[in-house]
Amino acid sequence: MVSDRRVGYLEALEHELDTRGLVARVVRTRSGPAFLRVVNPEAGSLAEDVTCAPAPESTDHYFWWSWGERMHRVDDVGGAALKLAHVLQPLRR
Repeated sequence: MVSDRRVGYLEALEHELDTRGLVARVVRTRSGPAFLRVVNPEAGSLAEDVTCAPAPESTDHYFWWSWGERMHRVDDVGGAALKLAHVLQPLRR
């Protein structure tokens, strides 16, 4: 099933983010696609919901930002985790 495959990609990213100190959990809903909720535990307002789906022009799967922009390939969870860690980093003054 395609959704199981997508959940597997999200779970791989979840584990990678956990090793980087971010809190991540796969959320399964009854009416919509599963997504990964990612929170910076040092700044709870810094959070992102990541989805997983194929690109419109291909069958290759990608992680997607909550605003619908393609974030990163699913075969490079380390690269996706780096992007999320950067975006969820508090500004230093």
